[in-house]
Amino acid sequence: MLKMKKRPLGHSGIEVSEIGFGAWQLGNEKDWGKMTDEEAIHLVEQAMDEDCTFFDTAPNYGAGKSEELIGKAVRGKRDQVVISSKGGHHSNGELNFEPEQLRLSVESSLRRLQTDYLDCLLLHNPPFSTLTSESPQFELLEQLKAEGKIKSYGASVDTGKEVTELIKHTDSQVIEVMFNMFHQEPAESIKLAYQQGVGIIAKIPLDSGWLTGKYDRYSKFSGIRDRWSKEEIQRRARLVEKVRLILGEERSMVQAALQYVLSFEEVSTTIPGARNIAQLQHNISASEGELSMKVLNELHKLWEEEISGSKLPW
Repeated sequence: MLKMKKRPLGHSGIEVSEIGFGAWQLGNEKDWGKMTDEEAIHLVEQAMDEDCTFFDTAPNYGAGKSEELIGKAVRGKRDQVVISSKGGHHSNGELNFEPEQLRLSVESSLRRLQTDYLDCLLLHNPPFSTLTSESPQFELLEQLKAEGKIKSYGASVDTGKEVTELIKHTDSQVIEVMFNMFHQEPAESIKLAYQQGVGIIAKIPLDSGWLTGKYDRYSKFSGIRDRWSKEEIQRRARLVEKVRLILGEERSMVQAALQYVLSFEEVSTTIPGARNIAQLQHNISASEGELSMKVLNELHKLWEEEISGSKLPW
């Protein structure tokens, strides 16, 4: 069995599997389709068996069900996993970053996860104005850490600008940011984070499924993926075709997409989702092997020429 590589989560003192488990899909039929509780729990248990130790969840994933299922799956093995959850998007669908609501959210997350601490708590795409240590939100995060309810904190964001703001104006130990072949913009800011000892979680590494190679210009989408316009679908399809030309026909696009993200030493872990055991194992297999410098350079050139400076909605 493949021995998963581990990386430090910045200077937090926490070590994580370089390929983690994004848990948005667990218990979340509305966005991702049907999965039984038994299947979800088995998926998490299988991930642990495959040496995956990092689990990323949030209160609004499946209205709290994602956290609940992870809690059941890791019961009795809490010390073997690293759990990161979020605050701001609540289990009832409400968006609220007020400190008292964040505290209540954390208490509820701990209950659902059947644990007395979170390894990491991230503000979930918070307003830009809160990204300072003087904000009541970050003051609360510091309090929760002092109380032992969380071991580390930061925010989950989408852009390099937000990453830079967090590094300069907060004591965040961990930052989660969208980063993949099509979203290379945060690259410079994550280097800055690394220099400051901040752990980086790369989210959406497969570009919501496009970098699996299974979608093309004729694909139809439902659930969370029905957000793209016809023009966006056409554009992404063209980009995927160009990635395939760079990689060649034989290489797995899933493995290549994850290996691209992991080619950055600044990245502590990346969190692809999986809806079944086959997808999970395919994700984890990316920990074996790496992309050549030639391929990495060509992928960067593609981003510079086709995407940089223009909006590619996630």
